[in-house]
Amino acid sequence: MTMGMNPTIPLPPEEREELIRRLLAWAEAHRRDLPWRRDRTPYRVWVAEVMLQQTQTATVIPYFERFLARFPTVEALAAAPLDEVLKAWEGLGYYRRAHHLHAAAQEIVRRHGGRLPDTVEALMALPGIGRYTAGAIASLAFGRDVPVLDGNVRRVLCRLFAIADDPDRSATQRRLWALAESLLPPGRAGPFNEALMELGSLVCRPRRPACDRCPLRPFCQAHAQGIQETLPRRRRRPPLPHYQVTAAVIQDAAGRFLITRRPADAMLGGLWEFPGGKCLDGESLESCLRREIREELGVEIAVGERVTVVRHAYTHFRITLHAFRCRLVAGEPQTLGCEAWRWVTADELADYPFPAADHRIIAALLSA
Repeated sequence: MTMGMNPTIPLPPEEREELIRRLLAWAEAHRRDLPWRRDRTPYRVWVAEVMLQQTQTATVIPYFERFLARFPTVEALAAAPLDEVLKAWEGLGYYRRAHHLHAAAQEIVRRHGGRLPDTVEALMALPGIGRYTAGAIASLAFGRDVPVLDGNVRRVLCRLFAIADDPDRSATQRRLWALAESLLPPGRAGPFNEALMELGSLVCRPRRPACDRCPLRPFCQAHAQGIQETLPRRRRRPPLPHYQVTAAVIQDAAGRFLITRRPADAMLGGLWEFPGGKCLDGESLESCLRREIREELGVEIAVGERVTVVRHAYTHFRITLHAFRCRLVAGEPQTLGCEAWRWVTADELADYPFPAADHRIIAALLSA
């Protein structure tokens, strides 16, 4: 096989055909039996692709099955209250995806008669659908000859063509998209795209790639140079910032808990939580909590004993969350820094979608 070629130039026709043949034959023998690959309707493909963004396949499978059981059609999803959608998504993370999925379903019903559009351009006009997701839906569900470039495909291409540039740079992204398009076999883009993604997931892994089992090893410039484990180039990430955060477990005389709904445009938007927030520099936990509750709900509280301490990591920061039992001492709750508030019983807590950290507070309360 020819090595050392310019990675902006497609493979010679005979090598390209052989690469395609090998990859599709490998996928036919090794591709996983995943629920979204059965009864491959556009709706099922779309939901799966959104769930698989930044989430491992094994994690997605049970969520996908429960979500499709609850919302079997785009019409059912569009008609559902947002709280129900978020509850079905609860624990999957990156909740903005659920917001976009719900909003897009409503737009599909309103503007497209309940049918997903079948072109990349029309799909990208929907909330939450970028170029990759549009290409995946168009090729897998509608047979369009369009490329995809997710993390798995990007890794395969960087190794296949020994691309040492930062794959997050715009110029490198354009180069990778062009390469992905140059390899597409007309009329078989869907199976080819899926095979590339599957190869990146099962064989061309981020660490310790299984080159001995790779059908594309004869074409791989990185393997020929012995640099496959160094590609794609990974930028050093700065340490994650860490914040001290407080939460108030406020109960009324009937034992009900006061919970608030996060603003839709905030991180974890639309989820319910025990109210509170981040400590300012030099602020004590108790002072922080009193200030946050005043700003969020317009009430004064007395801070009592600590319920639990929760350590949790998000994508870009870490928190230590301190939950305290509290009681109202003045005022009536208002929606100043939250979207809504409610008094709920311990049993009713299970009906609301909460972030993972708040679930641990609930667990501590119920086990006390």
